[in-house]
Amino acid sequence: MNAAVANIIVSILLGHRFDYDDPVFLRLMNFINENIRLAGSPMVTLYNTFHSVFRWLPGGHRKVKENAIKTQKFITQTFTKHKEQLDVNDQRNLIDAFLVKQQEEKSEFSSYFHNENLIMVVSNLFAAGMETTSTTLRWGLLLMIKYPEIQKNVQNEIERIIGSSEPQFEHRQKMPYTNAVIHEIQRFSNIIPTNLPHATAQDVTFKGYFIPKGTYVIPLLTSVLRDEAHFEKPNEFYPKHFLDSKGNFVKKEAFLPFSAGKRSCAGENLAKMELFLFFTRLLQNFTFHSPSGTDLDLTPAIGFTTPPMPHLICATPRA
Repeated sequence: MNAAVANIIVSILLGHRFDYDDPVFLRLMNFINENIRLAGSPMVTLYNTFHSVFRWLPGGHRKVKENAIKTQKFITQTFTKHKEQLDVNDQRNLIDAFLVKQQEEKSEFSSYFHNENLIMVVSNLFAAGMETTSTTLRWGLLLMIKYPEIQKNVQNEIERIIGSSEPQFEHRQKMPYTNAVIHEIQRFSNIIPTNLPHATAQDVTFKGYFIPKGTYVIPLLTSVLRDEAHFEKPNEFYPKHFLDSKGNFVKKEAFLPFSAGKRSCAGENLAKMELFLFFTRLLQNFTFHSPSGTDLDLTPAIGFTTPPMPHLICATPRA
């Protein structure tokens, strides 16, 4: 699951896909996954809070830095090769487009299109484009196992609308139940409960509070995704949160898994497509269930995101 999703963002960034057993690909995914897990550990949390004290101590924060350096080294080597082979008339991927912009750059853009920014843009997009979508899909499979009647309802709608054809993103508009289930998977799994930290670009007064320029702000997405004023059963998996009495899909303004504003998730549209296509294709071809007698624990694991705990699951091919 991780590799399949990762290859999509890799094809956008680098212009090619990796074999699933490619050692370079496996190392890159390991760096990202390990950093996501360590970023939620107590030691890294303390390091982020009391940097001046804990930077001298051993712990996960040192491993996070090592993994980040290794990832950035790979990206630097990659865009160096791209620069040597660059054809402004044949831009194959995001790195090519960035390098062309770098060559065309005017003085007012000099603070944006430089090599250090390219490294961070590619590494951030790779990490975010791989981990969040695959984690959401893993939650989706777990919840379908936990609630087999919901899984069956999704499969019925897939049979009715898509049949045996390959799912297309356009099908989503005709599939209100499946769309509601995917939205509820995102809401319930709440994979980035504290969002990403932001900072004020200038002095701000908000609801009577003065926030100086450069202040870190952590908007809690949990506060809206689990808001009792907007969701009837905020702590339960309940797809009817996104359906009206006639079974039509209903948008909710409190549905903000991608955050909001100018600094919301850059990959929101891509993620929506991936979630729908992966989810429908999997449930079109398989019925998921747990091994006999296995109890499913919906308690999330520790990490910067909140992935599900590891489970053994069965995928039975559908006729």
